[in-house]
Amino acid sequence: MHTFDSLRRTYPVFAYDSYSITCVPEGVRLSFDFSIDGLCAFHPQTIIYTNDLPVCNAFDAPAAQAIVYALGLVEAVSYYKAACPPVFEVRCGNLTGAQKRWWKKLWYNGLGEFFFRNGIETSEADFTQIRCPENYRTPECDFRASGAHIVPIGGGKDSAVTLSLLQKEIDHIYGFTVNDQPARTDTAKAAGLPLTRVIRTRRTIDPELLRLNREGFLNGHTPFSAIVAFLSLYCAYLIGAENIVLSNESSANESTVAGSDVNHQYSKSYTFERDFTDYVRDYIGLPTRYFSLLRPFNEMQIARQFAALPQYHAVFRSCNAGSKQNIWCGKCAKCLFVYSILSPFLSEEALRGIFGENLLDKASLQADFDGLCGIADVKPFECIGTVHEVQCALCRTAAQYTAQGKPLPVLLQRFMDTHPSPAGDPLTAFNDEHNVPQAFIPYIEEMARYVRSDSLS
Repeated sequence: MHTFDSLRRTYPVFAYDSYSITCVPEGVRLSFDFSIDGLCAFHPQTIIYTNDLPVCNAFDAPAAQAIVYALGLVEAVSYYKAACPPVFEVRCGNLTGAQKRWWKKLWYNGLGEFFFRNGIETSEADFTQIRCPENYRTPECDFRASGAHIVPIGGGKDSAVTLSLLQKEIDHIYGFTVNDQPARTDTAKAAGLPLTRVIRTRRTIDPELLRLNREGFLNGHTPFSAIVAFLSLYCAYLIGAENIVLSNESSANESTVAGSDVNHQYSKSYTFERDFTDYVRDYIGLPTRYFSLLRPFNEMQIARQFAALPQYHAVFRSCNAGSKQNIWCGKCAKCLFVYSILSPFLSEEALRGIFGENLLDKASLQADFDGLCGIADVKPFECIGTVHEVQCALCRTAAQYTAQGKPLPVLLQRFMDTHPSPAGDPLTAFNDEHNVPQAFIPYIEEMARYVRSDSLS
């Protein structure tokens, strides 16, 4: 059996060997070469479909090279984690001491769930050492702006809310997807966004990594949203977009494991958003702004806003297990969370129309339910809201069942039997810790007025 310590002794060096940017018939191909000395080499690629895009900056200019080099440092984590070598050697570029600290912070926190679930005890200082020359130079800014905005579309309720808030900007918006799925395309269509203004990318995993996974090498969660950050930045550079508008809520800042810093959503957190902004300014030299329009809000507020957008209800999907089939599986924590957080704002009939059944009446989901609502100390490892938000949503839903003279579903009854009503109302909250530029403030003020209106009392 492979262990963290035995693998590190056997395979002491991981290398980021090279990267390349190539024009291909579909658009632009980004290629990366990694290796674990004495084990194997990896050659993942990403295609950006640019043929329908108004490209106004050179695909391989110095700033473009700096972005792709950095993207490789994020992509590398997926391959590094197979053996977690104590040395990470960069053979295709340089990093200052401050940059090395920046990358170690991202890798360590982004691998927090991976370390926790694999029972690995290590520290940010000790898990790896970055070896490379330190004479890094930030490229001269060669950016031509087009006035466009990029909105990453994941196919869930959050990006739908962002697109709805930005309807006045729709002629300037380009959607952005990684490994496109029907829910993402359908969300763009529902927002009135022409598919010629959806930037599609296809990211592939090297089969060697899948082989190592089958052979029992280390595996687990990596900071995927950091890949989205650098890949969307490269696309923003190509089309001259000045804003990358995310849909990450304040709830993403909460740790997944109570009393720890382990956060499944670390690369969606405000900490990463702020760090990424600093990195783009200091080491890539671009004026592009990267911010979440929904950071001032929590999951419950976003759910209320989404409930008022019926054009998205039939097309949105957040279930990872059912993503390839474009379905809600109805068996996972993500399905249960989305059902629960929407339950105060949509009727049981409407929710059955979306999910096919009442998920709060499925005793088989009790373990996930206990994590969601705080009966258990560890939340499910999914992109979900805080325990307090779920508790408040469940209390509102229970009150509605009671007012209608209906018996409580089995999971809802379990919660009401074990928990008093939580203090505070998430619908009245507002998170001041955000990076929303002044030009976009009217959109969040509009949402704040709606979600706070009468607080559903």
